[in-house]
Amino acid sequence: MKWFNTLSHNRWLEQETDRILDFGKNAAVPTGFGWLGNNGQVRSDMGTHLWITARMLHVYAVAANMGRPGAYALVEHGINALNGPLRDSQHGGWYACVNDEGVIDASKQGYQHFFVLLGAASAVTTGHPQARPLLDEAIAVIERYFWSEEEQMCLESWDEAFSKTEDYRGGNANMHAVEAFLIVYDVTHDRKWLDRALRIATVIIHDVARKGDYRVNEHFDTHWNPIRDYNIDNPAHRFRAYGGTPGHWIEWGRLMLHLRAALEARFETPPEWLLEDAKGLFHATIRDAWAPDGADGFVYSVGWDGKPIVRERVRWPIVEAMGTAYALYTVTGEAQYEAWYQTWWDYCIKYLMDYENGSWWQELDTNNEVTTKVWDGKQDIYHLLHCLVIPRLPLAPGLAPAVAAGLLDSLAK
Repeated sequence: MKWFNTLSHNRWLEQETDRILDFGKNAAVPTGFGWLGNNGQVRSDMGTHLWITARMLHVYAVAANMGRPGAYALVEHGINALNGPLRDSQHGGWYACVNDEGVIDASKQGYQHFFVLLGAASAVTTGHPQARPLLDEAIAVIERYFWSEEEQMCLESWDEAFSKTEDYRGGNANMHAVEAFLIVYDVTHDRKWLDRALRIATVIIHDVARKGDYRVNEHFDTHWNPIRDYNIDNPAHRFRAYGGTPGHWIEWGRLMLHLRAALEARFETPPEWLLEDAKGLFHATIRDAWAPDGADGFVYSVGWDGKPIVRERVRWPIVEAMGTAYALYTVTGEAQYEAWYQTWWDYCIKYLMDYENGSWWQELDTNNEVTTKVWDGKQDIYHLLHCLVIPRLPLAPGLAPAVAAGLLDSLAK
């Protein structure tokens, strides 16, 4: 069967896209976008997180470029939240979490700021008049506090006043920096963002992960030496899990192929290892994490021996896996990647998609029953957008810029 780049499959993807966009609009609250529970209602007890608000700005920028009524108003809502309740007007940057009463978490997190960068860059493609000033501010904060010229990598976090940074370097934050840098390049055409993305991928993937059977290390000291026992006593951490998080391995693969495509679009010859390592990450994820205990689904984390640690099946890894399967098929034309894509969609239809309450379940147990060990609720629809829209686009430019350029379904027959 042929699914990739067929109008019939793309029509199905569009129908599902509209379903999740309709679900996600319920997240709008006065302070930004809230944490959605399993029933689709905002959980006020969770506060308004910067990463959710910024990611939803990105989502609805794409939706606005797709011509979805109401999406542009949600772009404006997200921009207003980042210019208002979430913004630290005294010290700069953005608070990690707020609520109606004020600031809950005043720390300045790199992971969250890179989503501000992504959301602002995506919003620029909608033509909103406040989007470019927001992007310029985000770039200034990243340049001043989160990009280390000395290390040529990204720092992890700061206190509220940007006076003390953490003695830890994170692969997760740097991965999402790469994602944001690619879109910033698309809207600014400043080559340094591609150079930085390539540098990060070189260190984390080509220099470290490739030598470890593509089991990506995400925890480093200040000299970028891997800390292999980090969070060994808290293995199910949402953002800093112990061991390897295979969903990130395969997500890295797609980002590296976007970077490769961006370099090719400049008529440059990208390093051969970008494709080699993307393949390695893809197959390592399947090797270690797909159904290792006999039940379908990707386990959340594995040890350095490749054996499962946290066996729950979280939603976002399989979503990212589908996007990477499409990216690898686009580059190689190999049927194996479309076969995996179809296998994973069949799994999602059977276990993850929630037609009664909306959107998709966030987490399943080892029997593929709904659970909440790692995540409780349906948070946002950022990852879902990727498996629904990326398979309808070329690999460059990036998501929002490509949709804005009219490239949706441009490869379909």
